[in-house]
Amino acid sequence: YNRVWIPDNEEVWRSAEITKNYKAGDRFLHVQLEDGTELNYPVDPAALPPLRNPDILVGENDLTALSYLHEPAVLHN
Repeated sequence: YNRVWIPDNEEVWRSAEITKNYKAGDRFLHVQLEDGTELNYPVDPAALPPLRNPDILVGENDLTALSYLHEPAVLHN
């Protein structure tokens, strides 16, 4: 399963792992946060949450080397 970034009011972005396959038209994305909390995150099919880069890329000096380059990836790196 892939990991995504979920918007958060306190931490700005939280990492979450997708725990159930997402199918087009689903209204919720089933995820588990890093602290173990399971969440049914409501999604708009036109704006799914951004994917998280693999752990091997954490701390990469050259941001262009990231697989996914977006706000949460830059902030996390």
